[in-house]
Amino acid sequence: MPQPWDRPQAGGTPDWAALADTADRNRRRKWLLIGGGALATAAVAAIVATAVVLSDKGDKNLPAAEKLPSASAGTPEPTFSKAVTPPPNPREFISSQEKDTAPLTVKTLFPHSKPSLDKRVYKRAAQDTATDCASVAQGGLGQVLADNGCRQVLRSTYVRDGVAVTVGVAVFDTKAAADKAKEQSTGNIAPLTGDDAASFCQGTACRLSANAEGRYAYFTIAGFTNGSAVTPDDTKALQAGRDVAGYTFRRIMARANAQAAAAASPKPSGKPSAKPSDSAKNKA
Repeated sequence: MPQPWDRPQAGGTPDWAALADTADRNRRRKWLLIGGGALATAAVAAIVATAVVLSDKGDKNLPAAEKLPSASAGTPEPTFSKAVTPPPNPREFISSQEKDTAPLTVKTLFPHSKPSLDKRVYKRAAQDTATDCASVAQGGLGQVLADNGCRQVLRSTYVRDGVAVTVGVAVFDTKAAADKAKEQSTGNIAPLTGDDAASFCQGTACRLSANAEGRYAYFTIAGFTNGSAVTPDDTKALQAGRDVAGYTFRRIMARANAQAAAAASPKPSGKPSAKPSDSAKNKA
């Protein structure tokens, strides 16, 4: 496109006014372009800055950490049962006269007529009760029982295969007295004879034992029903004495457990006191 200075003017002289006007227009166009670019850049920067500011404001509006709902929100809180009171120790009930209040007779202590003791069945031959403890003891045991405050002796005799065993349970006020009677024991409990055990341990050698549990000391004497002496190497009388002693221990502990259970779950007033539970017939 021909420029103003390319077009000749009359007289061959350039049109300086036209040239100046054109140069002025070009300068204005250049500044408009620069200004428009600057404005566009400023606008973009303003948008970015606004976005940043808005973003910051959004973060500041978030709830504080402690106000956020926990991960377990909406789920039930775990519940914990109250502390369970442990059941009373059964031995506490047979350690003193004050707590050992269940009925006590030779029948409640030894209720089975044919107890099965470690699969060996015995037959009960006789039972009795003596409040004069020394009268049912021999060889110094009577004095030991009396000195330690024996209240009564419950005796029961069992027979099996030609062997008879009498167990005598001496009752004291405290565990300490029963333990002392066991430690000091000498002599033996007197054998309680019956129809199936008429003459055992009458002046002949027999197997003896002494034990204690709670306020009870118990003694056994085992021998042959035909009156023969027990020899040192004999095993039948030894086994029978052990069987009946073990049975006696379990019966005393049955009494303890029954009273502990009754204390843990008291029965309504007016009900009779709990008695030691008796197992089925022919079971120890």
